Amino acid sequence: CIRDRVLCPTRELAAQVAENFDTYAKHLKLTKALLIGGVSFKEQDAAIDRGVDVLIATPGRLLDHFERGKLILSDVKVMVVDEADRMLDMGFIPDIERIFGMTNPLTRQTLFFSATMAPEIERITNTFLSAPARIEVARQATTSETITQGVVMFKASRRDREASEKRKLLRTLIDNEGDKCTNAIIFCNRKMDVDVVAKSLKKYGYDGSPIHGDLEQSHRTKTLDAFRDGSLRFLVASDVAARGLDVPNVSHVFNFDVPSHAEDYVHRIGRTGRAGRDGTAMMICVPKDEKNLADIERLVQNEIPRLENPLKSAKPEKVKDSGEEKKYTGRSRRSSKSDDSQAKVSE
Repeated sequence: CIRDRVLCPTRELAAQVAENFDTYAKHLKLTKALLIGGVSFKEQDAAIDRGVDVLIATPGRLLDHFERGKLILSDVKVMVVDEADRMLDMGFIPDIERIFGMTNPLTRQTLFFSATMAPEIERITNTFLSAPARIEVARQATTSETITQGVVMFKASRRDREASEKRKLLRTLIDNEGDKCTNAIIFCNRKMDVDVVAKSLKKYGYDGSPIHGDLEQSHRTKTLDAFRDGSLRFLVASDVAARGLDVPNVSHVFNFDVPSHAEDYVHRIGRTGRAGRDGTAMMICVPKDEKNLADIERLVQNEIPRLENPLKSAKPEKVKDSGEEKKYTGRSRRSSKSDDSQAKVSE
């Protein structure tokens, strides 16, 4: 009989919650099951058949098990929705409504957790909550005082060179941080750009790998584990890695793109400066993203310090090719177009 259920928006966050459950419940006679997509049903079915006290799941996989007749949720006493604003803003609402409908509203307690909660999302929560009590540890959308923030206002020399020059700016920002940048998460808005940026970093000799929702779960888990244990220096990510993931020693966060949703900025840079440690968050803002930057500053109620564009004084790069370093002299117009076309194909 399942007593408690925890819903998470991403597989990685659900797996982290499960790991923490094992730690905190080490001396308790409580059992749990982790239900996430991208892995076999077999082990999950076996765990459910044995009976569990706590179910930790992503919405899609939980509904898959319910439709296969594996779950009865009418006796759930506590329903936890983690990263509630993202859960209600990612197209999960129909799934959430179905899941809530499987439980008894008279006997369950519902808890929503989030570091940010936009007013329009907060109104949606009234559909699921009745006369809720609101508890705040700090003002919502607050950025940690241990994080040094900055943004480079960047305009490319030509529109067709914006992507390549922006990647060069990222590498220069990394280089200028020197030994202070022990590792970093680099956030992009689009999955296509995650792949392109990761490939570009590797080309120039930087140890980076991509993680986003279109990759196989085994690959995502392997990449995240490598970043956590220090064998991978740069994690190039979509917002799949922005919510709740706890990697204590991330020295830097680079926002290659200004987030489309202001709340995501708070979550992204919150991956650094954790547990009282110092952290650094840098962002690249192109002219078309200035409105999004203004939205972020309005949300956090602070102006993000402007940084000087380091490309103006940057030295020529060296690119690794077949194990040998060659001086980078820039691409011709033809090769630039070829690079852009390859990026479009990878999308």
